[in-house]
Amino acid sequence: MSEKDNKFFAMLSRMKYINRWGLMRNTIQENIAEHSLETGMIAHALGVINNVYFEGDVNPDRVAVYAMYHDVPEIITGDLPTPVKYFAPEIKESYDVVEEAAIKKLLYSLPEEMREVYSEILKENEIEKKYRILVKAADKISALIKCVEEKKMGNQDFLQAEKATIEAIKKLDCKEAEYFMKNFLEAYGLTLDEQA
Repeated sequence: MSEKDNKFFAMLSRMKYINRWGLMRNTIQENIAEHSLETGMIAHALGVINNVYFEGDVNPDRVAVYAMYHDVPEIITGDLPTPVKYFAPEIKESYDVVEEAAIKKLLYSLPEEMREVYSEILKENEIEKKYRILVKAADKISALIKCVEEKKMGNQDFLQAEKATIEAIKKLDCKEAEYFMKNFLEAYGLTLDEQA
């Protein structure tokens, strides 16, 4: 592979062009780069919460990296809205196949010596369950924060998404997510002056 074929990181930089919430009227547009950074920070916090309050043994830095990369396949697939992705099992199965092909394409844009490292990060089924649940919870909390922010701006389009996201978080049965929501979520509804 020549240097000109090493396109992985250039492709990652395109995350800023993939907008989320495609079926929703947004007060402020959000892209997957922004979402992935926020999800990474929340996932790191969930790892810390796991260790500090629940006698866990996760590496918060590791869970943060997994979260930062969790939407990378969307560089190729785009952000398929949740109602579409889960409309029918056949759609979800087909999307999973497309996502796997996207991951493979991205991995082959790296030098061979680096592929194994990024394969573990990008392939969800290769991530240990205790990390997968924290990433999923962080992803949902980030979505909930978006709903809170939109509602605060007077956008009623996110009310149902907020309810559905809260239910999805509850279904995860993740004590770290429950702790985060109980202790940190309320502050997202405050103004800057109220936060200061």
